[in-house]
Amino acid sequence: MEPTLAEIILLGIIEGLTEFLPVSSTGHLILASEMIGWRGEASAAFKIAIQLGAILAVLVAYRQRFTGVITGLVRRDAGAIAFTRNIILGFLPAMVVGVIAYEAIRALLESPMVVAIALLVGGIIILALERMVPVARHGSVEAMPARTSLLVGVGQCVAMVPGVSRSGATIIFGLLAGLERRTAAEYSFFLAVPTMMAATVYALWKNRDALGGGDLADIGIGFGVAFVVALAVVKAFVAIVGRWGFAPFAWYRIVVGGAAIAWLLMR
Repeated sequence: MEPTLAEIILLGIIEGLTEFLPVSSTGHLILASEMIGWRGEASAAFKIAIQLGAILAVLVAYRQRFTGVITGLVRRDAGAIAFTRNIILGFLPAMVVGVIAYEAIRALLESPMVVAIALLVGGIIILALERMVPVARHGSVEAMPARTSLLVGVGQCVAMVPGVSRSGATIIFGLLAGLERRTAAEYSFFLAVPTMMAATVYALWKNRDALGGGDLADIGIGFGVAFVVALAVVKAFVAIVGRWGFAPFAWYRIVVGGAAIAWLLMR
């Protein structure tokens, strides 16, 4: 069943609200799509592509940071070089695994029960790991050692299972590797830029024959809505994490995951 304009806008809002929270935006999109009865190739491509709208919000919200890095690279500034190195190293594992396991990942995008279980289990894991976080040793992306970037990149690969949460996995892996909370959250945002750009381009290319003009219009609308909503959320999330940590999001995952499992079993 093709979605209505209102449903496309709703999915864009869901993406914008959840992309940077450790609650799995893809998981929420899968459950929402299941509720409205939208499945198939176009639905799978939509879920991936509109995430780029939310990611572009990072470029706008942190435009001064990115501009500073670009000008720093021109001047061969050590901090700008370290920032770029850490983004590239964190992106590489997801690029390799994404290309190799694309079909398996796409199949999981049609499994709402996998999402529900991952939400529930992920919430429990986040609560447990928050108690194990070591003392922070690195207070900026530029100060991260290369091995930490690679470790967080491996964590991002775990999040290819829908419901795990890309931001949640990268932030938790970062905290365990000694990143300060704010730095872990911001690194997750920055790492999302090349990751989701590559994922969107690859998904659209792989599904180019199955997507019609109407599908591309749906993606464009969802993309725009996700961008606007995410722009309002991204900085607020950093402030919340700095004050209350990740426990509120963990409990949210447990409640939503449990409710989704019950709904899927009873329908």
